[in-house]
Amino acid sequence: MIEIGKLNRLKVVREVPFGVYLDGGDAGGILLPKREVPEGCQLGDRLQVFVYLDSDDFLVASTRKPKAMVGEFASLKVTDVNKVGAFLDWGMPKELFLPYGEQLRPLTVGDWCTVYLYIDNTDRIAASAKTERFLEKSPTDLSVGQLVELLILRRTDLGYQVIIDHRYQGLLHHQDLFRDVRAGQKLTGFIKQVTPEGKIDVMLDKPGYARVDPLAQKILDYLEAHNGHCPLGDKSEPDAIRDTFGVSKKAYKMALGSLMKAGRITQDEQGVHLT
Repeated sequence: MIEIGKLNRLKVVREVPFGVYLDGGDAGGILLPKREVPEGCQLGDRLQVFVYLDSDDFLVASTRKPKAMVGEFASLKVTDVNKVGAFLDWGMPKELFLPYGEQLRPLTVGDWCTVYLYIDNTDRIAASAKTERFLEKSPTDLSVGQLVELLILRRTDLGYQVIIDHRYQGLLHHQDLFRDVRAGQKLTGFIKQVTPEGKIDVMLDKPGYARVDPLAQKILDYLEAHNGHCPLGDKSEPDAIRDTFGVSKKAYKMALGSLMKAGRITQDEQGVHLT
């Protein structure tokens, strides 16, 4: 069964001059446009594709992955506003519709808005900024120290409200923040506590880790921004270290040592890796 707004693994059943058709089961053939057909694709191949409705409301497939899929939350940029609602850039040719009735405030082009993606009553993919009604209330599957994905929702007097693993709402307290964050930012974090009432506190550092010094934090930030890898190890050239981090090789080696001792990183011949 096809899942609209999500990734599907579908079989190539027919070639045409403008692409290939994939087996959509009861939904019939689903076109994958020629510009997105992988090189060397043949009949019988199974491709992982994102399925959505095009501008004419026909099912179409894409090998591109959108910035968010149905059932997920994301911060997206407003690209257009008209009398029926706003339209958001979600990385697909057809922009994502955010109806006026699903907005929390008036939006203008260039604004960023955190939304939840859902299937509306016409089977189209749509967005809602009324995120709280899509969040689960009973976090029975979370434990202290668990690694989770966070989306920063908004700043409050106590800290930042966050969305946890596209399912729950939690709080990142100011006292647990040792770096700048902003609304709409995606981060990894850890569960700090879950109260009997179901309230969830999170941290960006694993519970039990000591706060790191500014250089060590700069290294961690670099790793997070580069898929967890830095080619500069403790045997790298001093000039390369100074060009990247603005510090001496000795200072860099000391920071690496503290991070390895804390279990935050590993090091091999390819460089430094975030654990």
